[in-house]
Amino acid sequence: MQVMVEISLYPLMNEYIEPIKQFIARLNEHTQLSIDTKATSTTVHGDYQTVMKVLGEEMQRTHEEVGQAIFVAKFLNFDAMHANKGS
Repeated sequence: MQVMVEISLYPLMNEYIEPIKQFIARLNEHTQLSIDTKATSTTVHGDYQTVMKVLGEEMQRTHEEVGQAIFVAKFLNFDAMHANKGS
């Protein structure tokens, strides 16, 4: 099963831009995932188990390195090949 996750990171610190850039850069290192970054969020698409594993690891790393940070995410079980079947 495929999943699409829209995720935003809000580090609770004055210098918040760099931790966001680092989080996105680490996500982009996972070539088995499709990553699309917009102004306020990043969309991660791929195999459900892989996406959940990668996000769990990268979110934990961010919390360990940054301290207090908020992640806001929306999850959609998604298969691009079947996305328009219901129309």
